Amino acid sequence: MPFAAVDIQDDCGSPDVPQANPKRSKEEEEDRGDKNDHVKKRKKAKKDYQPNYFLSIPITNKKITTGIKVLQNSILQQDKRLTKAMVGDGSFHITLLVMQLLNEDEVNIGTDALLELKPFVEEILEGKHLALPFQGIGTFQGQVGFVKLADGDHVSALLEIAETAKRTFREKGILAGESRTFKPHLTFMKLSKAPMLRKKGVRKIEPGLYEQFIDHRFGEELLNQIDLCSMLKKKQSSGYYHCESSIVIGEKDRREPEDAELVRLSKRLVENAVLKAVQQYLEETQNKKQPGEGNSTKAEEGDRNGDGSNNNRK
Repeated sequence: MPFAAVDIQDDCGSPDVPQANPKRSKEEEEDRGDKNDHVKKRKKAKKDYQPNYFLSIPITNKKITTGIKVLQNSILQQDKRLTKAMVGDGSFHITLLVMQLLNEDEVNIGTDALLELKPFVEEILEGKHLALPFQGIGTFQGQVGFVKLADGDHVSALLEIAETAKRTFREKGILAGESRTFKPHLTFMKLSKAPMLRKKGVRKIEPGLYEQFIDHRFGEELLNQIDLCSMLKKKQSSGYYHCESSIVIGEKDRREPEDAELVRLSKRLVENAVLKAVQQYLEETQNKKQPGEGNSTKAEEGDRNGDGSNNNRK
């Protein structure tokens, strides 16, 4: 399996073989033809269940990402061999759910499921923002290093969102879930990213490497967005995973002030452009009239002079 998929599974634990929705399974078994073929394919897929997509909550708070970089640099100063085990700052995220999507049709179904998830999440949050505070360091069996999510009511809300996501995707017939109980966390290093470390004698992440940060407060991330990401497709230039679709949680998000400012700026630019165009048109119109007006004046003078000559001749 490609390392990217292994890395995400390291974050979440070994994947289980999710149970499909019982009602949907009975209906599919009763039907024949194409539906039976689909069931057979999904049953075969269960045996080879290997997640290749996941729901991600991106971590973008600069205070958090900067703190993690300081943590990583501190560890590397003690052991430079761990360089390739570090997660890039563009990839920081919380994995909400892993799943298997075998083709573009299933990716489209996953996109639909994510859109259906949005009102459920907002109902859970009751119109409030969910702040996710990060504090302290932990590991999974010394193989994955992560920043802990601090205890509080926000944990139960996030667990409910994760469970709702799993139910929503499974009801769509998507194989989704993991064997271990969902434990939200923010991964900053994984030994699986650097397989050669084992040959160099590095078998686990030593606690002494991060003891200075054991209770460090890294900051809070507001849950504003959930992405459907691929484990295997090429990452974005920012370092973040390839994103198939996203939902923004709540009526407002952190980027709205920036967007509103861009709208105001665009309006000002358009208004200025229109005003400039109008002024230019008026100037051009006046310039065109001036030669004509001059000729008309000369004609009138000529007429007067002509009349004068005639009068003289009279």
